[in-house]
Amino acid sequence: MKKKFIRQEADRHSRIGKRRKKLQKWRRPKGRDSKMRLNMHGHAKTVSVGYKKPKKQAGKIQNLQVVLVHNRKELNDLGKNQGAILAKVGAKKKLELIKEATEKKIKILNVKGEKK
Repeated sequence: MKKKFIRQEADRHSRIGKRRKKLQKWRRPKGRDSKMRLNMHGHAKTVSVGYKKPKKQAGKIQNLQVVLVHNRKELNDLGKNQGAILAKVGAKKKLELIKEATEKKIKILNVKGEKK
């Protein structure tokens, strides 16, 4: 399971993430007396090397190798264990690519429910 690192004192202040998921971004604790920086018992964990993913899983989303897709040709060239991320294309072209991907049962990783 992926460890969720929260910013120091994010549970205290709404402006840095209390009940607001979008604002919960990691920032390294830098204060002189910071208990979190000193890795003291009972305080939140900080980002370190030991939490890294295994090399086989690195760069994958939902166990699929990610490929950037700009057009139909690139969509057709996708392999079995690859997922598509649509590049910056216009709405018209994006809808065509989504339609073709659903027909071929290709998973698009950066499209939300309405367009699918």
